[in-house]
Amino acid sequence: MSIYKNIICTLFLFLLAGHAISDIFGKKNPNLGVPLSNEEVKKYDFVIMPDGQGLPDGQGSVDEGKNLYDIHCMACHGMGGVKGLNGDLAGGHGTISGPFPKKTVGSYWPYSTILFDYIRRAMPYQSPGSLSNDEIYSISAYILFINNIIDSEMILNKTNLPGIKMPNSENFIWAFPEDS
Repeated sequence: MSIYKNIICTLFLFLLAGHAISDIFGKKNPNLGVPLSNEEVKKYDFVIMPDGQGLPDGQGSVDEGKNLYDIHCMACHGMGGVKGLNGDLAGGHGTISGPFPKKTVGSYWPYSTILFDYIRRAMPYQSPGSLSNDEIYSISAYILFINNIIDSEMILNKTNLPGIKMPNSENFIWAFPEDS
């Protein structure tokens, strides 16, 4: 019987707390946050499609990407994209259909443009949005290189990035078929 008493008491306290908060703020704005300017909204309001639509101007090399990776990415993702605290970016080729799939950029991701989009939106972890387009193209080039997808001489840009075929691309189905 005491477990039901505890549940009822807990529910009562939640209701009481909710009522108290309502009394404090009522219909007033608690003044949390700051409205974004149009400039700030434009910085984050973009979409990059698998075919490259939405990719910005810029370019990057594997060599420059390695330097930037060592500064911005290695602490979380490990040297060469493996054995990092926050997941491997390289390796795992051929494991997806096996009993122990390893989902990395090279083994799992269906489109190369996702890499640029993800880095641009969310990386580096401690300061997302801080990298320039050239830096993002360079880091993307390095990550594709360590996954044996591009060669070390390739200069990545908005024209050639969408044409890079990812190893697992055939195992994904586009949600919006072209014939619909």
